[in-house]
Amino acid sequence: MSTFSRRQLLIFFGGSAGAAVLGDKLLTGLSGVAEATTTPLNFTPVRLPHPLPIYQTQRSFLPTGIGQGQNIAPSTTPNLPSYNVIDDVVVPPEYERYVIVSWGDRVFPNPDEYFGYNCDYTGFIPLGRTNDEGFLWVNHEYVSFPISGFAPGTPTDVQALTTTFPTVIGRSLPLTRTLELEGEFLYNLGGSIIRISRRNSSRRYAVVRGDLRNRRIHGLSGLGINRQRTDGYQNVTSWGSLSYQQGDQNYLIGTGPAATQVFEAVNADGLGNKIIGTAYNCSGGTSPWGTILSGEENFQGSSGFFVGVTETVQPNGTQTGYITGTTGQTFGLVGEKYGWMVEIDPVNPNFRPRKHTALGRFRHENIAIRAEAGRRLVAYMGDDRRGGHTWKFVSDGVITSPTSKANSNLWEQGTLYAARYNPDGTGQWVPLRLNTPTNPISPSIISSVEFAARGLAQNNGRLPLPRRNGVAGQTVDGGVFNCDRTNESTALPDYQNRTLANFYPNQGALLCDAFLAANLAGGTPTARPEDLEVHPVTREVFISYTDGAPGSDGYPDSRIFQVAKLSAAVDATQQSGGLYKIMEDSADGTGLTFRWRRFVQGGEAGADDGAGFASVDNLVFDNQSNIWGVTDMSTGTHNGFDVGAAGTPISINHTDTGNISNFTGVFGNNWLFFIPTSGTNAGKLFPFAQGPVRCEMTGPTFVGETLIISVQHPGEDSPINDGTILSRNIEMLALDGTLFNQTRTVPRGSSWPGNIPTTDGGQNQPQGFPRPSVIGIQRRNPISGRFV
Repeated sequence: MSTFSRRQLLIFFGGSAGAAVLGDKLLTGLSGVAEATTTPLNFTPVRLPHPLPIYQTQRSFLPTGIGQGQNIAPSTTPNLPSYNVIDDVVVPPEYERYVIVSWGDRVFPNPDEYFGYNCDYTGFIPLGRTNDEGFLWVNHEYVSFPISGFAPGTPTDVQALTTTFPTVIGRSLPLTRTLELEGEFLYNLGGSIIRISRRNSSRRYAVVRGDLRNRRIHGLSGLGINRQRTDGYQNVTSWGSLSYQQGDQNYLIGTGPAATQVFEAVNADGLGNKIIGTAYNCSGGTSPWGTILSGEENFQGSSGFFVGVTETVQPNGTQTGYITGTTGQTFGLVGEKYGWMVEIDPVNPNFRPRKHTALGRFRHENIAIRAEAGRRLVAYMGDDRRGGHTWKFVSDGVITSPTSKANSNLWEQGTLYAARYNPDGTGQWVPLRLNTPTNPISPSIISSVEFAARGLAQNNGRLPLPRRNGVAGQTVDGGVFNCDRTNESTALPDYQNRTLANFYPNQGALLCDAFLAANLAGGTPTARPEDLEVHPVTREVFISYTDGAPGSDGYPDSRIFQVAKLSAAVDATQQSGGLYKIMEDSADGTGLTFRWRRFVQGGEAGADDGAGFASVDNLVFDNQSNIWGVTDMSTGTHNGFDVGAAGTPISINHTDTGNISNFTGVFGNNWLFFIPTSGTNAGKLFPFAQGPVRCEMTGPTFVGETLIISVQHPGEDSPINDGTILSRNIEMLALDGTLFNQTRTVPRGSSWPGNIPTTDGGQNQPQGFPRPSVIGIQRRNPISGRFV
């Protein structure tokens, strides 16, 4: 079990060992709220299925039904023999939750249009001097069952079952894979801009439906520009007969090196610097000048996951070709124009959204911004793939005023860096420039810890590199060459002691292939960086790495990250991600060196170093500098049951070694946690909320006294809730590292939010339809200006 001394907590949240001598004065200064060091916890933690140290000293709230529960007294052995999962957003009894907007809601001037699917990042731009009214941006990441049986990844045994689209949208989708169906899937991605207000008697946020600035920016925005093409796509300008399905002129543009050197100079689609749509939008950030940065993440298409484009590129930065059967091929969406950070101005519809190519093309999660007057603009980003990189961007230009709209221009010129972590707690920022030496970390080094413990390394420590004709025996230009322990002795020398200019003709092409270029330059492959946040006072960078397991995309450096369960001991360290931070050696964050520290390792609290959570995802600081986080456990492991109609139990055996991703079934549904950074509770993990069945809670944003958060994919890849209950025994760790069994019952599918009261935005239907939604959470008796 992971336990932390007062000194350790002070060092992590305060920045240095020297800071620890300041004691509580330091923590008070971090929060800026003196009373935060003495105020006791003012909410009852939600009781989750698994034991946590906090349940030994604090009473907890056990949900027993929709909006119902009971308080449980603390216990030195908080092992629950049984647990019944509730299909709702469960919050402490001192709080309430309500729906602000759901998939399918008609909230736009055009009554044919609707709010998109699988909402993710949220960002709020206030109108006026208070937070009572403003524009809410919401990402829409992907589509999944039960929107349609054709959604990518839909289990075979649910493909013919009832879907939600006809009831929610009011018409049926085609019964076969057609241009209309694929177009509707892309329409459901991208983002929504809606005006919300809480100037009402309930003081709850609601959509202002009459605002003409409410609008969609989606995966086919600007499809009308295909008319300008001569490559056979000039007639692909719509995907149906409805008004919004006709291709418009709301295209996006690019900025920076790839816009001029790839989009315009090579011009693979004949559209130059005009871009059709934005899609696959996962996380993002909100700038101090009132714009949204939205990250295009899983844009890579394949024959199975056909809603996507080509990720691999040629040396000149353009795609290696359309992948047969993907939406990229259907609509002529060239891959090099996707996988970017996109800037949008919700308040100003005349601001044409733009993709900032100086920030690199990879599977973007969020962006954390440092904007200080008189200094260069600094941003931190993560590439959410196994072996993905941790990134920093530093602008060439200097900020005059952090709130000036002119700061958007600073994204156009600057340097992109990849982090290189050293095992001794130091690190360097490796620039992605043409003159950067090529110095990849060898597969035998990055996999050395697992190999020493197990005598093998998963995927042989795979390190993907750019494929080039004549390099490492290759005969093709473009795409990926997988270097690993089996071929590194002969292949790696051809990639060493050169410069990136030997592999890319210009900076734009390099940025289109940022992930492989960073591997080539010696950036550290990491454990899926899901979120980075800059501490509002110390300026340290907090990072959530969600899962250390290697995969087909790469192998996280095992000297830095836990990549597997390395021992058959039942309480051995688990690989379930962790919380890290970077401390820049330069005061303004523009320097080339840093220090890093791991605070907590994911895994059961009874495991060695386990913090009691798995797969930490989005992070956010509240206005007292406390840190909040959500989990992103794979849908197919929730509560120990696979997806699909069968709901087959998955194996959870604590003597297993290697990739033990199934262990996340112990933790139940995805949930939201709170870690105070000040006071007597500093560093303790408090469960604050638990999501509905098969959902992910994403995009938390604090707006005054309200937490706005998305509930993504409730009931994903499972039958719509018909009352069927799944039950099994789950093996899990007690806090002392010994095993016990718990009987777990859970609805097979979800009905949320249809199953909650109409007063909270539901339909009061126990077997209603699941809909991705954005909700608000607030105290029943608010504390002015504070959420907690």
